[in-house]
Parts: sequence; structure tokens; C-alpha cells
Amino acid sequence: MRKFSIIKILSVLALMAFSFYSFKPAEAASKYKCMVQMTNYTGEGAYVVISLINPKGEYEKTLYMQGDDDEWYNDLTSWFDFYGKKRNNIDAITGATVAGGQRSINVIEIDDSKIDTGYRIRFESAVEDQEYYEKDVEFELTSASVKSKVEGKGFIRYIRMIPN
Repeated sequence: MRKFSIIKILSVLALMAFSFYSFKPAEAASKYKCMVQMTNYTGEGAYVVISLINPKGEYEKTLYMQGDDDEWYNDLTSWFDFYGKKRNNIDAITGATVAGGQRSINVIEIDDSKIDTGYRIRFESAVEDQEYYEKDVEFELTSASVKSKVEGKGFIRYIRMIPN
């Protein structure tokens, strides 16, 4: 009888240890409304990708993609080099392209642990048979910048972010 109780206790302890080390707590993340205002250009709708860039300057994650026809993803050259290797499924974070002079408002989610730690947000843009801007907009992720307006250098006139 006593042997059975010890086995039961050891089993419960082993299960508790397994549970403690197996399940990683979810990182807290915040959602932000992100408005992208395009310049008044002519031509097809722009493909815009929003990426999380780590402190080493490398792609870490795709936060949002405007443009849902994967035939044209390779026009976003730098991002496609990253995406092509990772083969991440981005279907859940895509939307329509944005034409000249238009704006789009999307919600992006950013892990709170990435704020004020050297991470950056990059907006790349490309239009069929026109230019590609690797760093149309890029800024460091800080408590202040996630509530700001940042000017673009290419097809993007500016972006504005606000906590959701």
C-alpha cells in the first residue's frame, strides 16, 4: 500500500515538472492601428510589407502584407529573400494592394518585449513596372514611435501608428 502511494506521488511530481518546463508562457503582445497613406503616383496598386527587424538588422517576422497575389512578392526583393527561405504562411496577414493617393488602415500585433530593445519596423513598397523601396519607412520600435507619424521615402507618403 505504501509503495503504491509513493509511486502515485512520484507520478504527480513528474507530471508537474513536465508541465512546468514544457509550456512556455505566451509573450504579451499589443495591437496597433497602422495607417499607410500613399503618395499620388500612377500605375498599379502598391505591394507593401511590414516587417519586424531584429537589432542585428535581420528580418525576424512579417507583421502585415498589402497585396495578396504571391506572383508579385518577388518584387519586394529583400523581403522575398527572407520569406523565400522561411516559407512562412502569411495568408492570415494579407490584404489588398493600395493605389496612389489612397490609404489603408490595418491592425498589426507586436510583442511587447520588442519595444525599446533595438528592434525596428520596416515598410517596403513596390509597384509593378516601377520602383522598389527597401526602406520606404523604417524606424526604431520605442514607446514613443508606436504612437507617431513617420514620413516615407518612396510610394508611402507617411505612416501613422496608434495603440489599438
